Amino acid sequence: MPTEWSDKDERQYEHVKESEEDQGRSEDRAEEIAAATVNKQRSKEGRSKESKDHE
Repeated sequence: MPTEWSDKDERQYEHVKESEEDQGRSEDRAEEIAAATVNKQRSKEGRSKESKDHE
């Protein structure tokens, strides 16, 4: 996990990853989807480097 992620972000990542694996996705694909989901949420909330660069 990236060091910038909060405990909440890490819990969300694990939840999404497990959900994707339960739906039959490979572990690698589930990790990609989970990371993208967390990063999208962080960006939406203004907590990512990218969102700060665009302000």
